Amino acid sequence: MNSSQLHGYQKGKYEIGIVGLGVMGSNLSLNMAEHGLYVICIDKDLSKGMKLIGREKIYVSKSLTEFFEGLKTPHIVMLMVPSGPNIDKAIEDILPLLQAGDIIIDGGNSHFKDTNRRQEKVAKKSIKFLGVGISGGEYGAHFGPSIMPGGEEETYESVRPIFESIAAQINGRPCVGYLGKGSVGHYVKMVHNGIEYALMQILAETYDIMKRGLKLNNNELHDVYARWNKKPLLSYF
Repeated sequence: MNSSQLHGYQKGKYEIGIVGLGVMGSNLSLNMAEHGLYVICIDKDLSKGMKLIGREKIYVSKSLTEFFEGLKTPHIVMLMVPSGPNIDKAIEDILPLLQAGDIIIDGGNSHFKDTNRRQEKVAKKSIKFLGVGISGGEYGAHFGPSIMPGGEEETYESVRPIFESIAAQINGRPCVGYLGKGSVGHYVKMVHNGIEYALMQILAETYDIMKRGLKLNNNELHDVYARWNKKPLLSYF
C-alpha cells in the first residue's frame, strides 16, 4: 500500500464496503466515491485493487479484519462477486465478522431462489439482506446504473440515499426504487436481462436480413442503425 492510502485510513470512517473489485465492483466504488461517500474495498486478488489505490475517498483493504474495522456501524457490505457459489463463499467469509443489524447487499446477477435462501440464512443471525439488480455494465456502474432493490423496506430505506446518489438520473429522478420484499429485485433483474437478450437477438436478425437479404453495405447499415438509435428507440448510451 502506498503512503497516501495508509495515511487516509481511519477506523469507523467508511460508509460502505465493496467485496469484489471486478469491472462492476471497481466502477461502483468510483461512482460512490465521486458522489461523496467514503468507500472501503477488498478483493482476494490484490492486483484488482491496484487501480483504486490513491483515489480520493477510497481505501483498498488488505484483510477482512481491517475492512470491518474501517466500516461505520451498522456495517453495510456490498457483494460484487460472480453469482452462484462465489456469493455463498463470500457470505461464509464475512458472516463471523458481522453483527446483528448489519446489512449485506448482493449486487450480482443471483438467481432469485438463491437470494431467498440467503436471506433466510442470515436472518437467523439478525443480519439484513438486500438482493439488488444492477444494470448498465461498466459505464453504468461508474456513471449511473439502473438499480433494482428487493428485501425489507426498512433495510432499503437505510441504503436509499446511497443508491439514489449513484443511480442514473432521468429528468431529475434517480433510476432506483423499492420493488418489494424477498428476492423481487433479482427477479426483476432476471426479466430485465431477458428483455435485453431479446433485443440483442432482434438486432442480430435485422442485421442478417439487411446484410444478406437486402445486400446493404456497412456504411448503409451504419446509417440505418444511426437513424434507429434516436427517440423513441434511443439506447442507454
